[in-house]
Amino acid sequence: MNPRRDMRNNRVALFDGIEEGGIRASSSYSHEIDEHDNERAMEGLQDRVNLLKRLSGDIHEEVDSHNRMLDRMGNDMDASRGILSGTMDKFKMVSIWYINFFML
Repeated sequence: MNPRRDMRNNRVALFDGIEEGGIRASSSYSHEIDEHDNERAMEGLQDRVNLLKRLSGDIHEEVDSHNRMLDRMGNDMDASRGILSGTMDKFKMVSIWYINFFML
């Protein structure tokens, strides 16, 4: 389909029998066109609002996922800290034993 042809056909259908510079559209007809334009604009806004709603929902899910991952990472770090602390305690004991055994 050719969009220009469709627009021309729509124009012909709207202004059939009205010559340029002749009869002007009545105010009620103009009001109907404005209402139609408003309806289309509202539909466009509704689509955008729905898109933003989906995007914000996706962002929320992503943030929740990252928060869970960070919580797990924090728990893993705490466990690693405990293991490292135990290793350091053993290293201190070996160091003290080494110092006492070889230095004294």
